[in-house]
Amino acid sequence: MPRNLKLTLAYDGYDFAGWQVQPDRATIQGTLLAAIERVTGESAIPQGSGRTDAGVHALAQVASVKISSPIPTANLRVALNDTLPPAIRVLGVEEAAEDFHARKSARAKTYRYRIYRGEICPPLLARYVYHHPYPLDEAGMVGAAAIVTGEHDFTSFAAVDPEARKEELPPNNVRTIYSSEWKREGQEMIYTVRGNGFLHHMVRNLVGVFLMVGKGNLNADGVRRILELRDRSAAAATAPASGLFLVGVEY
Repeated sequence: MPRNLKLTLAYDGYDFAGWQVQPDRATIQGTLLAAIERVTGESAIPQGSGRTDAGVHALAQVASVKISSPIPTANLRVALNDTLPPAIRVLGVEEAAEDFHARKSARAKTYRYRIYRGEICPPLLARYVYHHPYPLDEAGMVGAAAIVTGEHDFTSFAAVDPEARKEELPPNNVRTIYSSEWKREGQEMIYTVRGNGFLHHMVRNLVGVFLMVGKGNLNADGVRRILELRDRSAAAATAPASGLFLVGVEY
């Protein structure tokens, strides 16, 4: 009987075309799949807690995978890290219940978005932040962040899912945000959001709207109006991927 394993991963997403396997493109899932096959001899597709976009990073992504190999979990972690490129690390491997699924079993996720506010962005930091040295009403952004907490239909903040099929029922875009806050830490403005789930590009689209507030092009009532309209065209541009991190997944 196959073992069901829970893998916790960290990765630098800069050089990858996102999580999901894509033909002729380097992805996190595809690279992990190849490593598992090389170590165990089994072609077992790891299922992630969610599909991070191209350029998005993770501090603790979770994947589940079923394999028959008897390799002990500690040894498997070492073997995978010896096989994977340095940009992807397996932080832990655990035996999981038979019905555990990284995405379906998830109860909450936390994301973080980093904006570097200094005039000159250090080169070694550039791929992990969005550099915006221009004036921002940071207090206004702090106030706007609280508006999206609670249960809402986040259609205005959801990109069209490229995997969706035309014949499928309209998506349920209702999500619950438990916390949403901006904090200034040194030269960075950092947005942290925790919720029961997130739509395609949702966090980056939220950041895009908060940046509009910071630039003085939108006020708190405007944020509420965008949320109520349930129309993606009403919201602002999507913030760059480089500043976004999946911080953790709760089960």
